Amino acid sequence: MEGDIANMGQFIGAGIAGLGAGLAALGVGNVAGNFLSGALRNPSAAAGQTATLFIGIAFAEALGIFSFLVALLLMFAV
Repeated sequence: MEGDIANMGQFIGAGIAGLGAGLAALGVGNVAGNFLSGALRNPSAAAGQTATLFIGIAFAEALGIFSFLVALLLMFAV
């Protein structure tokens, strides 16, 4: 019985940590959407902000990868 409760806790924790991967997708969409909105308002400044766009997307994806890693660690290493 105690092993079942521990396994249940692992899977619940991994599921909660796995939500970060989905939320990272929302973050990438938010970054890209705001860039597109700004680029449509001022097309001449869009070329100078592309590096910032890629940095923002990279940070959002890194958080998703970290949360996925935590989910895997909770499921298989703990």
